Amino acid sequence: MKVIPAIDLHGGKCVRLFQGDFARTTEYSDDPAAIARQFSALGSTDLHLVDLDGARSGTQDNRPIIQTIAADSTLVVQVGGGIRDKQTVEDWLTAGVSRCVIGSLAITEPDAVKSWLVTFGADSIVLALDVKIEEDGVPMITTHGWTRTTDTSVYESIEDFRSVGLRHVLCTDVSRDGAMTGPNFELYAGIITRFPDLQLQASGGVRHIRDLEQLRQLGIPAAITGRALLDGTISGTEMRSFQQNG
Repeated sequence: MKVIPAIDLHGGKCVRLFQGDFARTTEYSDDPAAIARQFSALGSTDLHLVDLDGARSGTQDNRPIIQTIAADSTLVVQVGGGIRDKQTVEDWLTAGVSRCVIGSLAITEPDAVKSWLVTFGADSIVLALDVKIEEDGVPMITTHGWTRTTDTSVYESIEDFRSVGLRHVLCTDVSRDGAMTGPNFELYAGIITRFPDLQLQASGGVRHIRDLEQLRQLGIPAAITGRALLDGTISGTEMRSFQQNG
């Protein structure tokens, strides 16, 4: 299983939000490029970057930092946050970013996003599907910074986009994000059982190396972790060993 470290960018700094709340921000570094180098030294091959400011403004506020990391790093970089049109996707791919992460737009403007999958290829687009688990256990997609719950399940959305070759999905149980309560193993097992060829990225709640080991045992292709690495609850030694063992 691939472990993808995450860096969230706010005001040019590496931060973490608790459940997407800008009022509950923890600052980790004013040099995100240095953090990226540290992650690379742990044996990581990929990096997940989120422009939190761009997600709110749609103007790619942290573009210079992301471009620097993409240009100077050997990591495969995927970027999310405020990508709302085809030109922005093309600009990021031209700038050396490997994958663009598309969130709410995949639900509000699915035809546009499908056209990007066709134009740029399935390996250039990641759908970021944020979900809330309903009382009946069905994971329903949320949009607009988790403030709106749709009437579309994560399974329905994946099935719909598979018609145009969808390959990469980043799924987050929003109740777990930044909370250090453990991943929603049942959610990810359910997705990968239904779509075994999907390059699923499990996101939210990773606390320690045992969580990653359990996700690997479930056959999840990739997991994203940010806070656990930044806080040191997953040590550099543990990460290197995990990466070496596949």
